[in-house]
Amino acid sequence: MSEIGQTGATTFTTPTDKEIVMTHVVEAPQQLVFDTWTRPEHIPHWMLGPEGWSMPVCEIDFRPGGPWRMAWKHADGSEMEMTGVYKEIEPPSRVVNTESWGGDWAETLNTLEITEDNGKTTMVSRMLYPSKEARDRALETDMQAGVNVTFERLDAYLKTLA
Repeated sequence: MSEIGQTGATTFTTPTDKEIVMTHVVEAPQQLVFDTWTRPEHIPHWMLGPEGWSMPVCEIDFRPGGPWRMAWKHADGSEMEMTGVYKEIEPPSRVVNTESWGGDWAETLNTLEITEDNGKTTMVSRMLYPSKEARDRALETDMQAGVNVTFERLDAYLKTLA
């Protein structure tokens, strides 16, 4: 695990039996980081996971109660989709939403908190699962590797916007 607060590093913790918490620090202003997480013109540039994926669909109704949907396509033709609903929005520091991958994957409640200190912005993404079994199933996937690559891509994308 990386030290929390180190720029460019991502930490993963499981503070309870039902949670995964991911923390990542970037050198970018809080408002810009918030915008890259919440505006459809930014998200397809960085939220892609491993190489070979594109995001042809990024639909966001950014308001409490508003739905969102993102769909990815891989160069090999495989596809995946994620949907949810925004529950709370407090610009530029907090977003709470549901997340569903469909099928027999459990829906999560995600809380993103964004804070800035001395030019560094910390993103803490907390995923709450309905059970320990659902959380553990997610941890058994390539989720951590995908998140690491995604955050590396976010770091690079934020530099193009600075």
